[in-house]
Amino acid sequence: MESSPQVKLAPSILSADFARLGEQVVEATKAGADYIHVDVMDGHFVPQITIGAPVVAAVRKWTDLPLDVHLMIEAPEQQISQFVDAGADIITVHIEVCPHIHQVVKAIKELGVKAGVSLNPETPVAAVSEILPSLDLALVMTVNPGYGGQSFIESMLDKIARLRAELDEKGLAAELEVDGGINAQIAPRVVKAGARVLVAGAAVFGSGQTVDEALKKLRAGLL
Repeated sequence: MESSPQVKLAPSILSADFARLGEQVVEATKAGADYIHVDVMDGHFVPQITIGAPVVAAVRKWTDLPLDVHLMIEAPEQQISQFVDAGADIITVHIEVCPHIHQVVKAIKELGVKAGVSLNPETPVAAVSEILPSLDLALVMTVNPGYGGQSFIESMLDKIARLRAELDEKGLAAELEVDGGINAQIAPRVVKAGARVLVAGAAVFGSGQTVDEALKKLRAGLL
């Protein structure tokens, strides 16, 4: 079964088996993923420390899919060029750590990749209204960032809908992505609210199924 052509699936390697990361990226690629989502955490902006540019460079060798790199880090502007050099196709930063967000987005685009901005659950949609026209992607966190496997925050459905409405009213092309607690039950609900790119980690790599079976299950709920 195929998902709606309007909806993209972005498996997050945060939940992958790092002992066989390349193989799992290949599995996701063959299963028809649209992006590979890479969660970068620094132990400051979020509690966890995950991976850096060398792992992105390693993943790049295993897939031709766009690498959707989500920087959950302080001072991301200091790291952008490293991730671009490593093979990132999309770089998303957090509005909460970028007081000069227009400069950061401009710097990302000048390096030839797409620019995204993410909102934590408690950050209002209004915080990104001024930068939306410059974005390729707007990411709504549907859990508090920092750990995989968390439960979806129900109140984020309304937030997704409000951001969708603003994008549509302004005629903006930025993709609306959601990240956190996405599974086969939640996926159709966030799509109905207006999400068009779904990040899923535990539901793909930690479900007890093969990656192919897990992605098919996610898609089945979107048809």
